[in-house]
Amino acid sequence: MNTQVRGRTRNSAVCRLADGVADLATHHAIRRSVFVQEQGVFAEHDHDSRDEHPATLHVIGLVDGVPGGVVRLFPLDPDNPSGDWQGDRLAVLPEFRTSGLGRPLVRFAVATAARLGGHRMIAHVQLANRTFFRRLGWVPRSEPELYVGIPHVLMDIDLAAAAA
Repeated sequence: MNTQVRGRTRNSAVCRLADGVADLATHHAIRRSVFVQEQGVFAEHDHDSRDEHPATLHVIGLVDGVPGGVVRLFPLDPDNPSGDWQGDRLAVLPEFRTSGLGRPLVRFAVATAARLGGHRMIAHVQLANRTFFRRLGWVPRSEPELYVGIPHVLMDIDLAAAAA
């Protein structure tokens, strides 16, 4: 289903947790496409130990049923999911960037962490995306600093307030 937003047609976006090997492969393929092939942030892959941890959640965003973006989230202390969470590896394929998929991916991550008892979510946000995150209720908490070799700003959001 398409919807009209400010004179533009937006396709319907749905976000869900990755479920099974095929979903995880899709999730990692989208991250590789954006962070390795397009942006050159990582040399071969962006896979790290967080991906293997059972507390880490991998999200897939679909536009009209086609996977177009992903985000990863996890509690900073896996033994305390009621504490702080981190959202990272937000990636939207170029052909889906005008679909509005980034917003539901971030909102899904925030709502999921809140539902699981999280208090706050942090993210290291590329400078070009600061305004996007501010519009979603995130607050900058640092001056720009290098994170994986690229200037980022640490931002956070109160999960209880965001869920209200």
